[in-house]
Amino acid sequence: MSTLRKTFGYCAVFLLLFLAACGSAPASTESPSFPEVYDLAPAATEAAALEEQSLKGPQQSGGNLPASNEPYDMFFEDYGVNPSIDTEDDNLSTFALDVDTGSYTVMRNYLNDGNLPPEDSVRVEEYVNYFDQGYDFPSAHQTFGIYIDGGPSPFTQTERYDMIRVGIQGYDVPEDERKDAALTFVIDVSGSMDMDNRLGLVKQSLEMLVEQLHRDDTVSIVVYGSEARVVLEPTRGSDSGKILNAIYSLSPEGATNAEAGIRLGYGMAMEAYKPGGINRVILCSDGVANVGETGPEAILEEIDHYVAEGITLTTIGFGMDNYNDTLMEQLADNGDGFYAYVDDRDEARKLFIDEITGTLQTIAMDAKVQVEFNPEVVKNYRLVGYENRAVDDDEFRDNSVDAGEIGAGHSVTALYEVKLYPDAFGKIATVYMRWQDPDTNQVVEISQDYFAEQIERDFRETDPYFQRAVIVAEYAEILKGSYWAEDSSLNDVYDEARRLEDYLYRDDEMEEFVDLVKQATRLR
Repeated sequence: MSTLRKTFGYCAVFLLLFLAACGSAPASTESPSFPEVYDLAPAATEAAALEEQSLKGPQQSGGNLPASNEPYDMFFEDYGVNPSIDTEDDNLSTFALDVDTGSYTVMRNYLNDGNLPPEDSVRVEEYVNYFDQGYDFPSAHQTFGIYIDGGPSPFTQTERYDMIRVGIQGYDVPEDERKDAALTFVIDVSGSMDMDNRLGLVKQSLEMLVEQLHRDDTVSIVVYGSEARVVLEPTRGSDSGKILNAIYSLSPEGATNAEAGIRLGYGMAMEAYKPGGINRVILCSDGVANVGETGPEAILEEIDHYVAEGITLTTIGFGMDNYNDTLMEQLADNGDGFYAYVDDRDEARKLFIDEITGTLQTIAMDAKVQVEFNPEVVKNYRLVGYENRAVDDDEFRDNSVDAGEIGAGHSVTALYEVKLYPDAFGKIATVYMRWQDPDTNQVVEISQDYFAEQIERDFRETDPYFQRAVIVAEYAEILKGSYWAEDSSLNDVYDEARRLEDYLYRDDEMEEFVDLVKQATRLR
């Protein structure tokens, strides 16, 4: 009987690989668009839906038949790589701020499973922003501080190229001063979530959150498989036993009707709405949607008016194999929230315990940055990452343009590679930040100048957090296959990271990063 089971198992594996190979196609390198897989007709079962996706849908990056231990049906979007811009042609660089970190933890999960991440999965800014940047909190009565520093890069050999770090740091809110929250969890319980690292990890994550609730917070739970239904009506945080019982009751069922789940979740969020409080829908899913409307734009059209009411959407991804990063990231961006990926209990703890206030309480809406470079000092510049967060320069002061959201205590960092004219002296750039206060709806703008004489001339003399940001960005660009990193290697990154680890020897995330670089070097 055991031999027979193994035979059937091997047959199933070969069938899945064959189906994936039949649909193989190279990843798109054009402007972002959502693949046809999102228009699938309703499937009777999850298995049928997966089979149809394998036959018709987009393939994992590279289009090659995966090894048996590689994730399959992983959906990522290629946003390209920013070019170097001649400052005389365009001296303004504008982008929406982004606190997503999902791309980094997806990479970590790939490496821990013995695989390199697909190039299309790499969003460089999310790698950089995963790490603490060491910025001071702004002074009292200020929402944000702008921090700028710079120096040479050990990975750029050309003379007069420097890296500039532009940092935005938000004010911190003590946990006991956090606003009361109405949290509505929309949880995918379809068949594809029936794994310990999916629905099992969702349950563990929510248990951690329950421990952090205030007595006047409320929690609602909506689940969706083939259909959506309410598991927990709005329940006060003080009734933790009832909330935990609802969490423990979750079990997999049916196909994946994300549209119905999100629609019902927003309706429940309106029922539990707290004027002046935190009103957030939190989607926990592997990102698969194969019943009803299945693309982010179509889904968000259904609930756009709820977003206008101030109900934000956070998406949290779980699991590998048949995982849709594109859908989760775009839903969060369009839903005025952020996207994270939870690959283990430690990441869940970071999100729901260590950073709970910043996870829940937003201090800035539609936050964006514009950097005005001085063409008399800067010959050209390149924004590292943020390819899918670009904003037209003339829209920077257009308050109707959607941008990014920032949580309490969070920081956002962008790196620029700049080439200065020989013997450059004077102002390099002015950094402007603009956002809307979520409480008063007032639009605020601040700015900070940066001068050539402030740039360090020795990379190892720069702030250690600046050094880490540059090293992490280079690592991400190599994994992404960026042509700007063609002359460096993971060995170069490892040497610099290992050296810096001695300066940040009590930093667990730095130690883990060094190990991840070592793993990637062995696999490349």
